[in-house]
Order: sequence, then structure tokens, then C-alpha cells
Amino acid sequence: MTPLLPDRRRCLAGLGLLATGLFVRPALASPHVQRASRALLGTRVDIVAQGRQASQAMALAFAEMARLERLMSRYRPDSEVSALNRSAGQAAVEVSPETLAALQRGLQLARLSDGAFDITIGGYQGWSFDPANPRLPSAEQLLRERTLVNHRHLVLDPAYRRARLLHPGARVDLGGVAKLPILQAGMQVLQAHGLDGAMLNGGGDVLVTGQLLGRDWRIGLRDPRAPERVLGTLELSDGVVASSGDYERVFTVQGKRYHHVLDPRTGLPTQGVRGVALLARSSQAVNGWGATAMLLGAAKGQGLLAGLPGVESLMVDAQAQTLMSSGMHDQLKPSASA
Repeated sequence: MTPLLPDRRRCLAGLGLLATGLFVRPALASPHVQRASRALLGTRVDIVAQGRQASQAMALAFAEMARLERLMSRYRPDSEVSALNRSAGQAAVEVSPETLAALQRGLQLARLSDGAFDITIGGYQGWSFDPANPRLPSAEQLLRERTLVNHRHLVLDPAYRRARLLHPGARVDLGGVAKLPILQAGMQVLQAHGLDGAMLNGGGDVLVTGQLLGRDWRIGLRDPRAPERVLGTLELSDGVVASSGDYERVFTVQGKRYHHVLDPRTGLPTQGVRGVALLARSSQAVNGWGATAMLLGAAKGQGLLAGLPGVESLMVDAQAQTLMSSGMHDQLKPSASA
């Protein structure tokens, strides 16, 4: 599950991301197209927009996304999630509608996946995927912390917008369910300004609306086994491509590779799936499902994704096989490179 990280050293370039916008650079020569980037959500968020109010719209979109990150990042001491974590085992805390919605989504995914997805994954404190200071917890520490990771420890009172963690030491991490809604909020700001088209790319999740200079947006799906290679290209005028994978934050100790997608049941990185990309018309349809599929493994993950209405999928498993839904196969066009 992916945390919301404020540490700027962890920001990523586009090369390692499964989904990325392609062929944007030539369009930037047009005076009608603008681009801006910010470090947000533990990654680099890029906006490309076409329209008379593009500059103002992008600034306001970044401001809204930053506001929501301040509410939901467990790495910010002033966030609502940090307040909830500090109050674990004590009183309930009041949260905003946005934070409540993310907490509810996390619990929903936990129930639907029989606990494979769990937003109390924050109870595992021993890991660090900071490239400057990676840290691997001991088996003893993971065993101690495993008792803190249980979605049933989180109790919500929607009527009063309150949340409570029942056990001291329990911690919520909304990284697996908060990023897409935050990006969607930024897209809604862009759409409110009547732009001709916009693309918002944050950490491998790409949202688009309208067109770029009269053409649909082109989104490349990179191979998580070899990020310099593009598996194919999707052309969209309205929709989202959401990706999850084991390639974003990685370190190696004594020849063994460790990545940031942790299994709540063990505290160890997932195995069996290298990356998942989901295509849908709305971010709500795919939010959290990519990470859940990785947690379930290739066979169960495929079965889960096949049952999601209006969602097409691509999965690369540990045996380097690329598994696609029929709709993804039909829409993914060959592409030699980015």
C-alpha cells in the first residue's frame, strides 16, 4: 500500500511509473498549452492544460490538492490522520468530510478483500524506503507490530464525522485510497474553468479530460520489468488510468529486493504481481483496486478485477507474463517507446 510521503527526496521522475503521458512535449510549443509540476503526495504531480484560463486553473488545482494532502498525510504532524493516530486507544477525533470518505473507502476495501487491503498498515513502523536511508525491520519487530494491523481497530461515526482507533499504537495510512480522490479533486478544479483539455499525472495515476490540440490524450503503459520499454498506448478523452506496482520505492539488502507495497497480514512486501494498470471512466471505479489485486496475488487478483464493472485491467505477474482484460487488449495500441 502506497503512503502519502512529503519527503521531497522521494519524488519520482516519470520513467519508473507504469502509466505516463506521452507525446506532450511537442504540444508545449503551442501558446495555448501550458504545463506545471509540483512535489505532492510523495511524487511529482504534472498538469498539462489547454485553454485561456490554464495558468490560473492549474494554480488553483495544485492548491486544492495540497489542502487535501495536509488533511490526510500521516507524515504531516498537523494532519487529521496524524491526530487520529496520536489518539489511538483514547478518544475519537473529528475529521473532515474528505478524510471520512477516505477512511470509509479503506474499510470498504478491507471488507471486500477479507482484510488483504488494510489502511491500518501504518502500524508497521520499521520500514523506510527513503533512498538516502533505507531501513529493514527485524522479524521480531514485524511480529510485535502485526497485532496492531487490523481494520477492525478503526471505528467510524459518520453522523458526527468522528473516527477512533481502539488500540494504542495502531496507525492509519491512507496512501492506498487517498491519492486518487485528491487527484480527482484537482481535476474537478481544472474542469470548472472550462478548459479545452487537461491531463493530471501523479505517480502513475493519470486523469484526462477533453483533448490536446484536437487529439485524444495518449497514455503510455510502461513495463514494470523494464521501465524504459512501453507496453502500449491508450488514447483517451475522458477517464483515468490508475497504476500500482513494485517499482516505485525499492531497495536491496544482501541481494534481496524489497519494495513498498506491504502485505498487512505479514508486514512484508507482496509477491506474485509486479504491476497493475486499470482503465475506467471515473477514479471512484478503480480507487484502491490495483493495490488490492497485488495483495491478493495474480490468480485471485485477476478474478477480482474481472468482476469490476466498467474497468479494464493489465497485470504483469512475477513470471513476467502480461495478463490483460479483453477491453484493455482492444484499446492498447502498440508503441515502440515513450
